[in-house]
Amino acid sequence: MAKSTKKPGAAPKAAAKPRKSAAKMAGVPAKVTPISISHETVAELAHRLWAERGGAHGHHEEDWFRAEQELRGKAS
Repeated sequence: MAKSTKKPGAAPKAAAKPRKSAAKMAGVPAKVTPISISHETVAELAHRLWAERGGAHGHHEEDWFRAEQELRGKAS
């Protein structure tokens, strides 16, 4: 049987302090209000971006992402 390395009467270790979140350390506000943009609004702009590119297939995710970014930029 192994002996305990704990000394009798020793105080328990103090709990570690909670670390700061990455957002707080980066200077980002703790509470960020999300911007609500409708699915239809993003879809309309993404479709327009797709048409402006000549209707080429295979880049719909880029069109969608760009539409969201543009709309969020306008809303803020």
